[in-house]
Amino acid sequence: MSKIKFAVVGAGHIGKRHAEMIRRDAEGELVALVDPRGAEACGAQDFDVPFFNDIDELLASNLEFDVVNVCTPNGLHADQALMALEAKKHVVCEKPMGLTTKSCEALIYKALQVSRQVFCVMQNRYSPPSVWIKDLIDRKVLGDIYMVQLNCYWNRDERYYKAGGWKGTKDLDGGTLFTQFSHFIDIMYWLFGDIQNIQGKFADFNHKDYTDFEDSGFVSFDFINGGMGSLNYSTSVANQNLESSMTIIGQNGSVKIGGQYMNEVEVCNITGYEMPELAPTNPGNDYGPYKGSAANHNFVISNVIDTLNGRTAPTTNALEGMKVVDIIERIYAVRDAQFSN
Repeated sequence: MSKIKFAVVGAGHIGKRHAEMIRRDAEGELVALVDPRGAEACGAQDFDVPFFNDIDELLASNLEFDVVNVCTPNGLHADQALMALEAKKHVVCEKPMGLTTKSCEALIYKALQVSRQVFCVMQNRYSPPSVWIKDLIDRKVLGDIYMVQLNCYWNRDERYYKAGGWKGTKDLDGGTLFTQFSHFIDIMYWLFGDIQNIQGKFADFNHKDYTDFEDSGFVSFDFINGGMGSLNYSTSVANQNLESSMTIIGQNGSVKIGGQYMNEVEVCNITGYEMPELAPTNPGNDYGPYKGSAANHNFVISNVIDTLNGRTAPTTNALEGMKVVDIIERIYAVRDAQFSN
C-alpha cells in the first residue's frame, strides 16, 4: 500500500486539523508543515515533520510529496494553490477556493493543464442531516420546491478579530459570506442549484472597529431550477452562535434542519414519509471562545486519498468550489451597489 504524502501550508486551527487527520489515516502521511511563524509559535511542534517558512521554500526543497493542503488566509488560497499546481502537486483548498471567480477559473485551467486534482473543502456535506436531505431532494420526495430559507446567525466579536490579524480585512478575509457562511451556501447550491434575480439589504451593525465589510444581510433570489429562496445572516449575535438553519417548503411537505451548525433535523413533515434515524453529527470545531462548523475533516482527507488511489471521485470538485465563489461574488455585487449609493 503506497501512502499519499501531504504537505500542509498554514498551521493555524484548520491547518493543524488537516495535519492531525492526515496523521490518523492509515494511507496518509504528513511530510511537511509550512507557516512563517514557526512550529513552536503555531503549537505544531508535536507533528515532528520538516517545517518551512513559506510555500516557495517548500516547493524548492527536495522533499517528495503528492498533495499540498492550502489552509492559509482566504486571500492567499488561489495564488498558493496555483503555485502548487505549477509544481505538479494535487491541491486540497480550504474554503473559499478564491475571492474571485476569475482566480478560480485560473486554478481550474492550470489543473487541467497539468492533470492534477483540486479538492475544495466543504466538510458540511458529510454531516448526517446533509446526506439525508440530499437524498430526499435527489429522489424528489418533497416534490416541487417552493421556498428555501437559509438562516445563519453567529457570534463573531473582538475575541475573534485580533488586532493585526487577517480576519476582517478586505484583501485576506474577503467578507462574512466567504469566511463564516460559505459552507451553508455550498449546501444550498448542492441541493437546489444556482440562483438568479438577487436582491439584498446589508448593514454593519457593530463590527466597524473590527472589519472592512458588512456583518449582516437579508438576501432574496430565485432558483434557476424553480422556487424562491432567501439567505439571512449576521455575525452580530451577542455572546454565542444562535443558529444555522435551512427551512424547505415543498409540494409534499416541509423540512427544517437547524441547531447551531445545521446539525439537527427539527422538522420533517412529509406526506407518507417516515423519518429514518440518522447517525450523530460530529460536534462543531471548537476555537475556545467561539465555535465553527462540524469537524468533518477526516472525511475530506479520506476522500482525497480514495480519489488519488482510484477508488472514488472528489466530494467537492473545483467547479463546485468556483460556483460557491461566483454566488457570493454576485451577492456582494448587490451589497457594493447599495453601499456606493
